[in-house]
This record gives sequence, structure tokens and C-alpha cells, in this order.
Amino acid sequence: MESIKEIYRIGAGPSASHTMGPRRAAEIMLKDHPDAAAFKVQLFGSLAATGKGHLTDKAIREILGERLSCIEWKPQTVLPRHPNGMQIECLDDAGASICKKIFYSTGGGALAVDGGSGKPSGLYALRSLTSILDWTDQTGNPIWGYAVECEGAEILEYMQEVWLAMKAAISRGIKTQGVLPGPLRLPRKAASYYTKARLFDDNIKCAGLLFAYALAVSEENASGGVVVTAPTCGSCGTLPAVLKNLQESMDISDEDILYALLTAGIIGNLVKKNASISGAEVGCQGEVGTACAMAAGAAAQLLGATPRQVEYAAEMGMEHHLGLTCDPVGGTVQIPCIERNAFAATRALNCAEYALLSDGRHRISFDDVVETMKQTGRDMLEDYRETSEGGLAAVYRLPQENQD
Repeated sequence: MESIKEIYRIGAGPSASHTMGPRRAAEIMLKDHPDAAAFKVQLFGSLAATGKGHLTDKAIREILGERLSCIEWKPQTVLPRHPNGMQIECLDDAGASICKKIFYSTGGGALAVDGGSGKPSGLYALRSLTSILDWTDQTGNPIWGYAVECEGAEILEYMQEVWLAMKAAISRGIKTQGVLPGPLRLPRKAASYYTKARLFDDNIKCAGLLFAYALAVSEENASGGVVVTAPTCGSCGTLPAVLKNLQESMDISDEDILYALLTAGIIGNLVKKNASISGAEVGCQGEVGTACAMAAGAAAQLLGATPRQVEYAAEMGMEHHLGLTCDPVGGTVQIPCIERNAFAATRALNCAEYALLSDGRHRISFDDVVETMKQTGRDMLEDYRETSEGGLAAVYRLPQENQD
């Protein structure tokens, strides 16, 4: 597996695969061919189907500027390696092709390149949560200790950056009002939820603040603000909401939050390695489902769970999102994405509490559920995998006046 840094990318939303990935691809081509007179971009499959709603064209244009000659949208053409394919072609002064390269935005902002080996760096020798649990039994260390062993203590410095960026997104989100960009004209809700939640007694207040924090980060993402992929932009609100809520309600130290982020990062990394975190490949079960598993495992650890209870919490977080489709209305990361983050945060805490009441033993392992999610994603019709051709995106039609 790659570094946990690949799961936690700090950058502008609204989509890791549709915004961050294409932006990085444009940066690579510009760096490799700084003297090119122009660049031609072709977007395929899911990148083309929902790219405009995900601000793909804006992200590319911000990098290539006036040298971007055109963007061709080809939603019906899916390249063989991944649904999120794009080709960038460099042109000379006469408009002749100098070179071209095909990129695949594989989820969470990660890129693969045609002709590349496709073999990421292997910092982690253990590639299942079952084997990591065996490691914890043998060494007596917690799950997060495996991340420190593989990446060194300096990984905690990056986790500090991640936590600061997560808290900053919450802080901005609960203060900002208005309407989110795009054709849905969706009002922001986080500020209202935050204000109302503080008026209630402890139980409702705690739940209300959890909603507010998840909404805050997801709304920041939807507006193109800076967030942390956890594991994607579309699912970026769940984990920070759970961590912030627990820190405030239980007076948890930042140090323990960083350890929880490491555990969550291992969980997300395992899903990415053994299945997928790309909505275009496996649906939203790979995005919000993984986010819920990460948050559930992190929450269980913060509540004092054993490693096997942490695994159980993560397993439930993923299991109960199996089959979840990626069907963004209007091609934006807003409906149902924003609310899904809020409810996944609630489910994550429920999974953690449920696991704590158990002895950690259960029949279906986290690794089994990840494999099931992968197979379910393969069986899912393309209409339900981030194309906005099925599900809520097909049933709900934008009012005509909003389609300008």
C-alpha cells in the first residue's frame, strides 16, 4: 500500500477524482512541456458525464490558461482501464501534435498513466486488516502503530497538517451562509444547524453539532473550498465531523486525534488497495461507505476500543453502505452527497458504540466486506456510478429556469 498521505490530500473541491485529479494531470503536462503552444483535452466516461458539475473544466483551465485550445466531452466513450479517463495533447505553433498522454483519475485525487507500471510504492507489507490485527496481537501495539512503523514518526507531522485543514474547513463552513454554486441553487445549512444545535440540551446538541460539522465541510467542498480527502472530496465531511464532535464532547487531546487519523487512514488505504474509493468505479459505497468505515474505526479507538473492536466498527461502517449508488443530481457534489456525509457520521458513531458493547468477535470480517463492496461495484449498472444517468439524478429534474 501507498503512504497514508495519498488518502489525505489537502486541496480544493468539489471532487477528488473530477477536480483534483484532472488539475494534477494538467500540471504534469505543463511542467513536462512548458514550451507547448497549446493543449487539447479530451474527457471520457464519468469525467465527461459529470465533469461540468464537478468543475473539471475550470480546474484544467486554471492550470493551462489561454493555452487550453479546447475540451472535448465524450461521456459515451469509456477507456478500458478506468471510467475516469482523460487525454491531454500538446500542440505546436502550427497546431500539429507534439505528444499526447492518457491519464486515469482513479479516486481520491490519485492518477494512473497509460504506459506506466501501475504499481504504486509499497510502504506497507501487510495488505489486509486481518493481518494487521495479527500484527497487533504479536507486538502489543495499536493499529495506528503500524502506520508509524511503516512511515516513521514524521507521518504524525503530516497528520497535524491534515487535522488543522479539517478544523479550518469546519470553522469556515459553520460561519458561511448563502447559496452553493451550480444549477441546484442549494442553500447552505451548516451555519443554521450550528446555531440551533447550541440552543438544545446535551443529547440534541451533540447530534446537531455532528450534523453541522459534516455539513460545514461538505458545503465548503461543494463551493470549491479547501478540504481534505477522507478518502475523497465527496465524502470529506464524515471523518472530521466525528473527530471534532468527540474531541469537544470528551475533551480528547490533539495527539489522540492524530493517532485516530492514522487508524482511519489505514482503513481507507486498505479499501483503496483491495477494492476502490472511486464513485465512478464502485458507486458511493466506495466513497461515503469508506468514509463511514474510517470514521467508525477512529471513533471506536477514541472511545477505548481494542483493535478487534476497531475492526468490527469499521466493518459495520462499510457493510451497511453496501450497494449505495453514486447518483449526483445535476452532476454536482451536492444532492445527495452533502446529506450522506452527515448521516454517515451518525452511523459511524453508532457503529463504534455497538462494537464497544461487543467483545469484538463477529462472523464477517472487514476484509470480507471490502471484497463484497468491490464485487457489488462491478455488478452495478454504469448509470449508478457517477454518470448522473440513474437513481436520484434521473428521477429529479432541474426546473427549466435553473438549467442556464
